[in-house]
Amino acid sequence: MRGWAGRLLRVDLSSGRYWIQDIDPSILVSFVGGRGLAVKLLWDELRPGVDPLSPLNKLVIAAGPLTGYPGPNTGKLVIAAKSPLTGGYGDGNIGSWASVHLRKAGFDAMVIEGASPKPVYLYVEDDKVSLMPADDLWGLDTFETEDRLRRVHGSNVGMLIIGPAGENLVRFATVVAQRGRSGGRPGMGAVMGSKRLKAIVVRGTRLLPQPADPSLSKIGVEADLAAKRKEGYPFWMRQGTTATVEWAQEASVLPTLNFREGQFDQYDKIGGFMVERGTVTVRSCPNCVMPCGHVVNDAESKQSELDYENIAMLGSNLGIGDLQRVAHLNRVADMMGMDTISLGSVLGWAMEATERGLIKDGLEWGDYRKALEVAYDIAHQRTELGRLLGLGVREASRRVGGGSGDFAMHVKGLEVSAYDCHAAPGMALAFSTSPIGAHHKDAWVISWEVRNDRFGYTREKVLKVIELQDIRGGWFEVMVGCRLPWVEIGLELDYYWRMFKAATGLDYDIGGVANRVYTLIRAFWVREYGGWSREYDTPPLRWFKDPLTKGPLKGAVLNMEGYQRMLTWYYEARGWDERGIPRRSTLRRLGLGYVEGELSKVVDLRD
Repeated sequence: MRGWAGRLLRVDLSSGRYWIQDIDPSILVSFVGGRGLAVKLLWDELRPGVDPLSPLNKLVIAAGPLTGYPGPNTGKLVIAAKSPLTGGYGDGNIGSWASVHLRKAGFDAMVIEGASPKPVYLYVEDDKVSLMPADDLWGLDTFETEDRLRRVHGSNVGMLIIGPAGENLVRFATVVAQRGRSGGRPGMGAVMGSKRLKAIVVRGTRLLPQPADPSLSKIGVEADLAAKRKEGYPFWMRQGTTATVEWAQEASVLPTLNFREGQFDQYDKIGGFMVERGTVTVRSCPNCVMPCGHVVNDAESKQSELDYENIAMLGSNLGIGDLQRVAHLNRVADMMGMDTISLGSVLGWAMEATERGLIKDGLEWGDYRKALEVAYDIAHQRTELGRLLGLGVREASRRVGGGSGDFAMHVKGLEVSAYDCHAAPGMALAFSTSPIGAHHKDAWVISWEVRNDRFGYTREKVLKVIELQDIRGGWFEVMVGCRLPWVEIGLELDYYWRMFKAATGLDYDIGGVANRVYTLIRAFWVREYGGWSREYDTPPLRWFKDPLTKGPLKGAVLNMEGYQRMLTWYYEARGWDERGIPRRSTLRRLGLGYVEGELSKVVDLRD
């Protein structure tokens, strides 16, 4: 096969053993790489009902057949496991030199199982694998850890690192690379921490796998040049995703005060133009043609890498209208190895719970210093409040009670990304049917929705959600690449199809691959949850119960009947039954017949 290395590295931390396996070519053809390969491995190898923080959980790190080749933003990989935050399938896409080095070491993926009796880090150099003591790294933040490892291994390596949040099993701990690249929102950092794995360092010295067509590099360079010629490219380079703050304010979707509102009075103090004025440098993933990490000096005059999601969730969502303070909170999250979206959500929930008298000595709206203190408490798990919030908003609200679940902004346990959906039913559906919980990356339909059909509950909108999921979550996440050149500046998708065919020599039905991956992920959730309910695919109650009180869309709420109608159409289009469970006929059509046996143990499968 061309384009793939065809090899998998396995590491058992309990025994200290490692071995190399060939990957069945039929699996690569069916699931491609990245998310697809990850869920296939987790389905096949995890015991149903496994504790996500036990040695029996497995951490999968998977590249794709485009990873590392010349072309727009090909320096990414997927890190996946059963999620300690949601209890279902969890993954994250992270840009890191580890992706390129993994491929140059001759691997498409790595599976890490077991748990070390003491802290270690994994060092991979081609086929040579070592477990190195990490006692002196344990307790350090991600920035300090990277600095120390670079002094040992030099700069020509890729690293994936956890901070204190991962070590202390914070349920939304992430994996961090390059002082600000962060991935694995559903607690992939906590999975590493449970295995006492502080870091993964990879050095590959070989050539990338030989592509099927040597013109691959030429197509990649052509795509890079085409991206730079796009009309929106200069503005993107000035503001990146942070320009979304102004757009979200105008569209009344900017999360404000724990998603009570869609507009923030001080939006201009944290928006893209403020970022543009304060940018000191930009950062990017490997092979990036359009850097998205805009770095500003924060409230401590230290550099912090910002994008829209962390500005909105740590700014307007908390009532903080000072960019330097928002940047400080963001830097602390990156250093501690915590997801900024979930951090902003748990802090916003705690502020509202404090306001309602459900939490004593909690946080007040806009209190940046207290928010900073609590962020450290969460990472180090040193106070009762920090330990509560480290569980995520779903579990925290269950423990606090008092109706706090109604304003706990999550789907399936994963906190909602930074788009308010009081008046965006399509985006609410996209959040609720995302394969990892409420995440925007799978179907950012809200821009299309605002332009075309803001308030409709239509079949067309459902099909648009699926179309975007198939491309964004079902294709970019398996090949593996970054969707921003396509989404943000309009780079034609045809470049990616041409690159993929040149790499592998294969033509693909994108929808077929995507539906296979989405359906297997849904099967994983059903198996781990012991069944399924439409409730799991329903967005937070706040959007149905608490109308917006300000702005041009004052009074807006979602309509439950309309939403449930859309959800039924979604299930039908995916080939799932009215409960949201894949039908037998769908499993067989997608080549997933082997899933039937396991699913039949927990649910009554329908034809």
